[in-house]
Amino acid sequence: MLSSVFIVPNGTFIAELVAFLIVLGVVAKYLLPPLNRALSERQDAIRAELAAADAAKSDAEAADADRRAALEHARSQAREIIEQAQRTSDRLAEEARERGQREYDRLVTSADAEVRLARQRALEEAAQRLGELVVDVVERIIAREMDAAAHRDLIDEAVRALAQDAGAGGSAAAAAASDVP
Repeated sequence: MLSSVFIVPNGTFIAELVAFLIVLGVVAKYLLPPLNRALSERQDAIRAELAAADAAKSDAEAADADRRAALEHARSQAREIIEQAQRTSDRLAEEARERGQREYDRLVTSADAEVRLARQRALEEAAQRLGELVVDVVERIIAREMDAAAHRDLIDEAVRALAQDAGAGGSAAAAAASDVP
């Protein structure tokens, strides 16, 4: 009856317990140290890989920050280049405008001088022709020919009078021309 109570150990149980403890001792002495070493090495390898991953991540973040800084620097340089190009363009346009204005002023001044010179020539020619006409008229009226010196003096006097009239206005020359009969 005692054997039917499972709380009381019998001989098999004790043999199984001893065998289990021996197997446990052998496993603890011979199998666990290499297994623990392998697990420890694996843990170290995993830690090293995690540290390498963290280092790679921080390197990638630093590289990304460097890339962003370089990109921003390139953008700022591009903005500066564009601004400088705009300033250069404005300066060149202003210089071209100034050159054009100077050329325009030079052409206008030159044209004014040419007009004044042509007007002066025309007045001198008109005065000379008028003087000749006056001499012809005077010769006809007097019916005698004047000598060359008197003729020259008369022409010079008419030219001076026309030049003075031209300086005062063009209407004096017209009045002088209308005085001739």
